[in-house]
Amino acid sequence: MQVNQVRKWAFLLIAFLLILAPVNQVMASEKKTIIHAMGSSEVPQKVLRVVTLFQGATDSVVALGVTPVGVVDSWAQQPTYEYLRDALKGVAHVGLETQPNLEAIVALKPDLIIGTKSRHEKIYRQLSQIAPTVMAEDVYDFKTTLDLTAEALNKQEKGKQVWDGFQQRITNFHNVIKKREANWPLTAAILNIRADHLRLYLNQSFPGVVLKEIGFKFPLPNENGWGVKLKTKEALPSVNADVFFVILHSNDAAVRQNYDVWRAHPLWKMLTAPKNKQVYEVDNVAWLLSGGILGANKILDQLYQIYQ
Repeated sequence: MQVNQVRKWAFLLIAFLLILAPVNQVMASEKKTIIHAMGSSEVPQKVLRVVTLFQGATDSVVALGVTPVGVVDSWAQQPTYEYLRDALKGVAHVGLETQPNLEAIVALKPDLIIGTKSRHEKIYRQLSQIAPTVMAEDVYDFKTTLDLTAEALNKQEKGKQVWDGFQQRITNFHNVIKKREANWPLTAAILNIRADHLRLYLNQSFPGVVLKEIGFKFPLPNENGWGVKLKTKEALPSVNADVFFVILHSNDAAVRQNYDVWRAHPLWKMLTAPKNKQVYEVDNVAWLLSGGILGANKILDQLYQIYQ
């Protein structure tokens, strides 16, 4: 009798495990491992509530057709860049990119947080206790941001479509610019005018990465990093290029006044772009602050306007 009871319970246990087996397989498949700048995270296969903690991630999420439940404030046009306002209407804000509000994030009950190591490394552990968190290495590499966001949201096919569309636009742009500029690829200086100095952005800045992807070359080809600060007019020869794209950092009168002083200097007038009247003021948000694939497309929009 006891043997029969043992067999009975063993049979029931096996039956129970067999019933659970498919469930466990389903549960196991509900998450996937994402490798990112801070290691790896187990992320739900179907993300329903995502919070983005830097501008490029917000831009990328929108480009993938997803509405986040929480975003950080924009750097300008607060609280949301104008080009994203329709897509982010009613979306909660969780503080600054450099100092997100953890309590506000908790209240949103996210199942995914997307940040960047360069901004959020110190709070990664706290963020991970709130929800699975993935981090890009930096804020300027918009292709990596798009890829990471697409993988985390299980939107890889959409991400590929978005990127392929951008590449097709670049190919079309090459056809346009080669009709006008016989010496393509051009050397481009991306100049950010501040109230008290000028910055030359290079290959590890957002506009630099975008222009490099499009095919432009840069001054100071042996320099790496986001760029250099120019505090004296004597440094102007280092920015010499076929074309200048000028980003006024703000609408403050001091910024415009500083720009007027720099371009009035005799050395400025000797440079290739000013001599050939190839100096263009471009949009601050798209070129410097947007950080994502939609912003990159807006840069391309302006290049089409300039070169068509």
